[in-house]
Amino acid sequence: MTSARPERVAAVIGDPARHSRSPAIHNAAFAAAGIDWVYTAFEVPAGGGAAALEAMRVLQLAGFSVTMPLKAEVAEAADLRDDEVEVLGAANCIVPLDDGRLRAANTDAAGFIAGLNADAGLEPEGLRVVLLGAGGAARAVAWGLAAAGAAEVAVINRTPSKARAAADIANATGEAGQPGRVGSLDGIAAADMVVNATSVGMGADAAHPGRSAMPCDPTLLRPGQVAVDLVYEPLETAWLAALRRRGVEAHNGLSMLAYQAAAAFELWTGIEAPVDVMRQAATAGRTG
Repeated sequence: MTSARPERVAAVIGDPARHSRSPAIHNAAFAAAGIDWVYTAFEVPAGGGAAALEAMRVLQLAGFSVTMPLKAEVAEAADLRDDEVEVLGAANCIVPLDDGRLRAANTDAAGFIAGLNADAGLEPEGLRVVLLGAGGAARAVAWGLAAAGAAEVAVINRTPSKARAAADIANATGEAGQPGRVGSLDGIAAADMVVNATSVGMGADAAHPGRSAMPCDPTLLRPGQVAVDLVYEPLETAWLAALRRRGVEAHNGLSMLAYQAAAAFELWTGIEAPVDVMRQAATAGRTG
């Protein structure tokens, strides 16, 4: 007896990747779209990005989502790079083209902007934003905010040179500094929105040693501001809980995860993503 095999296979690669929510999100999307695809997770350690792309060619895989620590490696190894990838130096999505070449894309910025609109009903145009962190996620958010018309994007990081580099991605709107004073913004208090793009507060369970940490003092924020924490493990970080107790509108990173996945789905399939299904699957949790 033979079993039916899927028409195409896509996957998330990274380390760790086995407990990613991405398989649940994409498999729900494939089912809703009525296409015979399957999505899985491959653990690929640092240094394996280029080899993973070669395996993608040989196995004729339909697409890769890319997580840490491979985003820079696959960006370098791909045949073509989108503008965002050239600027950010990182890719979170690999798209195989009909001619055999591999295209590196980054859907994080689009995912953040779409998630912000879905969760808070906000468009970035004219907003003054303080961004905590200067890593890959922060750079993608800075790019997305600037492209969408944010008035100011102030980046706060413990390492000034990294803050400046992330702020430069936002071009004329970008500034770097410390929490007490960021350029023309009077620190966090003058911002319309504060975004945590660090991993502070992340933890898979209550026993995780860093789960009670906060990226900044929640008393610096006030009702009327919006806060977004890109962390989604746990769904409510200690920082989000403290902000909500203060009456601050606060959202986690789950919508960004779902919307960046939706953008990748559309790049791979050419089909409009079933976003509502993907958001529900993201909320439901991990597979495996």
